[in-house]
Amino acid sequence: MKVGIIGLPEVGKTTLFNALTRSNAEVHAYGAHKDEVNLGYVPVPDERFDLAVRLCAPKKQVPAGIDVTDGGARISLDQARPTQFGADFFAGVRNMDTLLLTLRAFSSPSIPDPDDGISPVRDAERIMQELILADLTVVEGRLERLAKNRQSRRLTAADAAEEQVLIKVRTHLEELQPARTLQLDGEEERSIRSFAFVSAKPLLVAVNTSEGQPSDPALAEQISAALGVEGRVVELCASIEAEIAQMGADEEREFLEALGVSEPARNRLVRAAYAALGYISFFTVGPDEVRAWTIRRGTTAVGAAEKIHSDIARTFIRAEVMPFEEFRAAGGWDEARAAGKMRLEGKEYVVEDGDIVHIRNSKG
Repeated sequence: MKVGIIGLPEVGKTTLFNALTRSNAEVHAYGAHKDEVNLGYVPVPDERFDLAVRLCAPKKQVPAGIDVTDGGARISLDQARPTQFGADFFAGVRNMDTLLLTLRAFSSPSIPDPDDGISPVRDAERIMQELILADLTVVEGRLERLAKNRQSRRLTAADAAEEQVLIKVRTHLEELQPARTLQLDGEEERSIRSFAFVSAKPLLVAVNTSEGQPSDPALAEQISAALGVEGRVVELCASIEAEIAQMGADEEREFLEALGVSEPARNRLVRAAYAALGYISFFTVGPDEVRAWTIRRGTTAVGAAEKIHSDIARTFIRAEVMPFEEFRAAGGWDEARAAGKMRLEGKEYVVEDGDIVHIRNSKG
């Protein structure tokens, strides 16, 4: 899963990147130009995986994870136009599965407040409009080319079908609604998938607050309403989270206990990213390896086998399936299997979140 961090300048994007990935990417001084792109990996926090590792004591452990990019999709500010996409914006987000919008809700002596004041809701609406307008520009350009093909009698049946879908998309965007809220059928979605519209990407929001600033549920609700991202807004202080990310396990635990919280905010943000895309985990366990596999909710057993290896899916016979709670209660795979908690499922079985799955195939 790939997550791209976006946002206006000076909102703490790189600091958030460091907090998520436990990195030390350079945070440039106010007004400094930044060219580098930061890439990092974040394991998905999952106590089920941790328990499986403790019970199985494997030689190798592979948690589920998220790839995070910072700096690959820049939005600049100038006096003539409050927000402006850099030339590399589309290149930066085209391959992202979801976007993580960072909003400023903090004051800092080293970073002047905007002339119109600090307003996360205003900035959220501003950037969403820019995403929509960027997509609208792409749609209108493509429709112009299709119109020329029609005039020259070079419009294919596939082009004509695409044209009808793009007209529907254009109408939706002109109403300042993001492409992700437009209802299309499967064939319509396939016809325009190559455009990778930025406003169609699932969106998460990190509200970057000042140290010690209390949580503001009303602000989160306003942002959720403005962007249509209910349950995907996380408030955090990126600078504090970045400090926590550099601590050892014991020091981090003591620090969080002193703050009266059970886990760093980055964990909530990572789980929100997982949920935003409709992902779940299934596990393979054993003395050699415990691994968490990422699949979309609704994936069948043969789809899970495909995730492990295409040959395993091709030679699929049955799936040995055990709900995680049965594994937990019995204290391990062998113990639960001996108690009759493992069952056999066919290709069409829909894998549930947390299932432990072993695939039987004709190659052993």
